[in-house]
Amino acid sequence: MTPVDPSPVGAARLEALDAGRAILLVTGPPGAGKSTVTTLLARRLRRSALLDGDFIARLVVSGYVWPLGEPADEAARQVALCNQNLCDLAQNIASAGITPVIDWIIPDRAQFDVFATALGAWGLRPVVLAPDPAECVARNRQRDERERFDFDDHAGVIARMHQAFGADVLWVDSTHLSPEETADLIVERSAS
Repeated sequence: MTPVDPSPVGAARLEALDAGRAILLVTGPPGAGKSTVTTLLARRLRRSALLDGDFIARLVVSGYVWPLGEPADEAARQVALCNQNLCDLAQNIASAGITPVIDWIIPDRAQFDVFATALGAWGLRPVVLAPDPAECVARNRQRDERERFDFDDHAGVIARMHQAFGADVLWVDSTHLSPEETADLIVERSAS
């Protein structure tokens, strides 16, 4: 798919993020729209790579434990491995002149600091999609049954992210925005 033909102003903003000049990190609660928005962001850039944290985590085939699964110590170990792999991949991709766009739930400051430390010098642009929790639930219900995420603490995740990240991230309330409008807003605010 070819990138969107942006306006001259939009083109300048995209240029500031393109070709490995930045690393976009999009997080938020389940159902916030991360996968849709990160795909749109990656497609807007001339040279980009989409790094899906769920895909990277599931590279562990035998013995995989999802982030909230049991045993908790193994889940935490695998989350830490995924975080490190995402950071390493992002650095490798950015060093090749390709902009990494990361899609991953980062629920706390300790995990955020892993990304900030590893990727800060690479132009990390962290974004939290924070729609109304009821919108996250509604979006999850619209997914194919195989893609639904069994989760009921969207408000808690957003509150914990607000407390942990504060002004260190770009907050986007995408409740009333289309995915395209959300991606445009992220480009506009991340490129400055």
